[in-house]
Amino acid sequence: MNLEDEFALHRGELVAHCYRMLGSLHDAEDAVQDTYLRAWRGFAEFEHRSSVRTWLYRIATRVCLNALQHSSRRTVPSALGAPGTDPDDLQPRDPELRWLEPLPDLVISADPAQVVGARQSLRLAMVAALQHLPPRQRAVLILRDVLAWQASEVAGLLDTTPAAVNSALQRARAELTRLSPAEDQLSEPDEPVRRALLDQYAKAFETADLAALEGLLTQDTRWEMPPIPTWFAGRDDVLRLLRAKMVLEEGARIMVETGANGQPAFAWYVRGRDGVFHAHSIQVLTLTEAGVAAVMDFHRGDLFASFGLPARR
Repeated sequence: MNLEDEFALHRGELVAHCYRMLGSLHDAEDAVQDTYLRAWRGFAEFEHRSSVRTWLYRIATRVCLNALQHSSRRTVPSALGAPGTDPDDLQPRDPELRWLEPLPDLVISADPAQVVGARQSLRLAMVAALQHLPPRQRAVLILRDVLAWQASEVAGLLDTTPAAVNSALQRARAELTRLSPAEDQLSEPDEPVRRALLDQYAKAFETADLAALEGLLTQDTRWEMPPIPTWFAGRDDVLRLLRAKMVLEEGARIMVETGANGQPAFAWYVRGRDGVFHAHSIQVLTLTEAGVAAVMDFHRGDLFASFGLPARR
């Protein structure tokens, strides 16, 4: 198999790897393209001491670490401070902040089984937590705990010792335990319940049925809207936000189901004055047996193309 075929075979998982490191699909795709160019230039010297896949991961990790020397970490609103309570008092958008982005499932793989296999390490809460780690710790944790590399392999990549790798891994694990993404500790509903919950959620949004939404959201649900820094916690405050900001009219929205980060997601279209439905945001949901525990509502119409969706309907 030549390099082009090998690269095509592993491209989806390399994008996922770079996304874990960088927190942005755009940055991850740039890193993977850089990885391919470096691999192509160095393929003649590749000595096959490892598999091509491992070699590509080594190059991609170095590319990501280099990129992280020149950029700040990606963040989410809940990492910036306490939740808001007044929907009419939203903080202004800060152009200096770099926000975490969703990763469309279709970018990872067309095979749902592969998406499920990578889901735990790609969930928004996990990737957001990874952004708190120093870049080298982040790389160590991903290589050791996600890719199951040996400490000696990671040490060779990072030009350090296995003992230093194991020490960095312990610190990274301790920090993730401290951050402890709450939604990753909760049980997801079984498929029939999950399917019903998503159908009811989409219908409630399209019909502006806040009473139905109240029954679907958990008591401690969270609602975040990057790039808007203000976020809301608790069902009452979230419903107050929706009541204030949603057009409470049936037929004003279309919800198109999709998937991101191995989680259920919806593309939210809003009807404009021209009668056309325009891209509004991508909602990524965290589901539990009790209902919708969190919604990350990315207010970026430019994300729709990466989900294979049109900007207008």
